[in-house]
Amino acid sequence: MVAMIDLNTVDDDETPSSGSSSSSSSSASASASTVCGSLLSAASSVCLELWHACAGPLISLPKKGSLVVYFPQGHLEQLSDYPAVAYDLPPHVFCRVVDVKLHAEVVTDEVYAQVSLVPETKIKQKLQEGEIEADGGEEEDIEGSIKSMTPHMFCKTLTASDTSTHGGFSVPRRAAEDCFPPLDYKQQRPSQELVAKDLHGFEWRFRHIYRGQPRRHLLTTGWSAFVNKKKLVSGDAVLFLRGGDGELRLGIRRAAQIKGSSPFPALCSQQLNLNTLTAVVNAISTRSVFNICYNPRYFTVHPSS
Repeated sequence: MVAMIDLNTVDDDETPSSGSSSSSSSSASASASTVCGSLLSAASSVCLELWHACAGPLISLPKKGSLVVYFPQGHLEQLSDYPAVAYDLPPHVFCRVVDVKLHAEVVTDEVYAQVSLVPETKIKQKLQEGEIEADGGEEEDIEGSIKSMTPHMFCKTLTASDTSTHGGFSVPRRAAEDCFPPLDYKQQRPSQELVAKDLHGFEWRFRHIYRGQPRRHLLTTGWSAFVNKKKLVSGDAVLFLRGGDGELRLGIRRAAQIKGSSPFPALCSQQLNLNTLTAVVNAISTRSVFNICYNPRYFTVHPSS
């Protein structure tokens, strides 16, 4: 269950209700020089442009200062032995977004967000009486600009050949020519070194070559190391994104959870316990700030510290 609804995306005549989003291929912009440097929080270290590309095009995050509805049931589902009545929790809580921090799991590269909320107990009555309208938050709509621009980006689902230890990564010609620096086709075997940063800012180096019969674009040297380190398998997707500053970035979308890994981000799973839920209950009663984690690839929200 999605445990948070952004009121700024709900029509005036609709009643807020939980829903699910699905993610597919490309969603990013062409201006890394402005967008990648404009993070939702100073404490975030993930490029907003790349984060959204990995999350998928149907994912939307509330902006700092915007009004949302928080549903405690989304957390209680993770602790099924403890019903809402045991905590005297309301079915929903109107909250103001204090902060949004973007993260990526170190092991899996799964993207998620930590959202800080503060209860707004008087908002519901004012909304019902028409005294105020749900506002869009105090920040510039950077996220909206991302989705409205055409990116220099491609996303490809990996084949068995792409993940072979002795193979390379085959790139469609149109994608390579749009996203990668141009090759000198006058050379007998056009090639170049590509440097791409992942979600953690780590630089990966690949040999980009144009060869074969018929000729095709391939990433060779460095590709197997990337596949092994990220534990990629056939069916996973890899995306490359080139921003306005020319910097190349890459991310992944997994087809399934890595065997033995937790479906929850470490930051969230460490806090997914009764003590944290009690802290959330106290925060609601005292109108103080509490945090939740939103994982767009699992379409659920989890409590955080």
